[in-house]
Amino acid sequence: MSTERTPSPGQVFFILGLTIGLFAALALDRTARFFLDRDVELVRAVRDMASQEFVQPVEPETLMDGALRGMLSGLDRYSHYYGADEVADLDRETSGEFLGIGVVFRPGESGRILFAYPGSPADRAGLRVGDRIVSAAGREVDGLNARELQSLLRTDDGNVRLVVEGLDGEARDTTLQPEVVLDPTVRHARLLDSATSVGYLAIRSFSHHTLEEFDRAVAGLRASGMHALVIDLRANPGGILDAATSIANRFVAHGVLVRTRTRAEVHETEARPEEATLAGLPLVALIDGASASASEVLAAALQDHCAAVLVGEPTYGKGTVQTLKRVTGRRAVVKITTATYCGPSSRRIEHDDEDVQQSGIAPDLWIPLTDAEQEPIHRHLFTYSPPAEALPALHEWETHEDQPLIEAPPPDRQLDAAVALLTGKELELRAVAR
Repeated sequence: MSTERTPSPGQVFFILGLTIGLFAALALDRTARFFLDRDVELVRAVRDMASQEFVQPVEPETLMDGALRGMLSGLDRYSHYYGADEVADLDRETSGEFLGIGVVFRPGESGRILFAYPGSPADRAGLRVGDRIVSAAGREVDGLNARELQSLLRTDDGNVRLVVEGLDGEARDTTLQPEVVLDPTVRHARLLDSATSVGYLAIRSFSHHTLEEFDRAVAGLRASGMHALVIDLRANPGGILDAATSIANRFVAHGVLVRTRTRAEVHETEARPEEATLAGLPLVALIDGASASASEVLAAALQDHCAAVLVGEPTYGKGTVQTLKRVTGRRAVVKITTATYCGPSSRRIEHDDEDVQQSGIAPDLWIPLTDAEQEPIHRHLFTYSPPAEALPALHEWETHEDQPLIEAPPPDRQLDAAVALLTGKELELRAVAR
């Protein structure tokens, strides 16, 4: 008896449809490749023309880097191509780390060390406050600019021999191994008002280490008796989004911290109650027109959840997320806009050039500063704060030279307003002509 079965009409149509679909996909793929190959050929032709006919010799890699930069810059103002010479600085910005010896140099004096960070290669090698590096790896340091000096101290292929001269004029030799060291993003932590225990810290940017730096700084301030805090986000251009939302979570126990929209979905980052170790702490955040991106996410989350009072001026208005991808086979990185974000209340952060009323996050208390007031504040925020271990030697050096080595915080009406809010002092407001 035969057991053969005749396919049903449904099965026939299914197989036919599947076959047609496969052929259609193959045709679309070949068509796409045809046009893509034509585009690649156009790039190659223009590159060869420039290489052969430009008035001066030019490296093919230079031409390709320029083509890739132009391709991405045409998408928006944030997407960018980073060539090999820019990758190290980009890695330092996002990771919070860099290859070096762990010292801060005195501005305006080549090779003169202000201080070394505790535990750094320089600290372990015995470099002291005021030491001047005379030569590095056999090369005289005098006359080198900061980037040239740093390149001598960033070698990763062995030890670096240094000749250093102390403040007493005594020269000595030392050898050290450069390592990956932390570039601090949380700076200038201190008590502003010992009587009322108001603490202060500035977040310069957001790296993968910012949360642990923040927790360590807060722990130190609490140990000194802090009962209220000012977080300075002025001139903070952003950085790692997760670092900003994690700090927001320290003050917000429940609810959405940020909403992120990609092509395919809307993602909500929710607060985790167990991470809200600072919920209820009196808090003021300082913002201004140079606060952007992740710093705006933190400001929006604190404001929308009534966890902080925002003082200062409206923020920059950058509500987009950039993703970094390394290019296979090249020491290069592509930064491309992959999402937009908004605050917990779903308000738009991104600045719209056509809407003059929309400019990032508006402060709760608007204290405008003149350019003359703002410039020294930003300059101070960019500086590094010395570790406590270095302060006695720095003060002794200052006394000997009869001039300050560590710049004192400048007059700051926005910070004064923050302290007044936290302490109940009288607040002085006045109009400012820009």
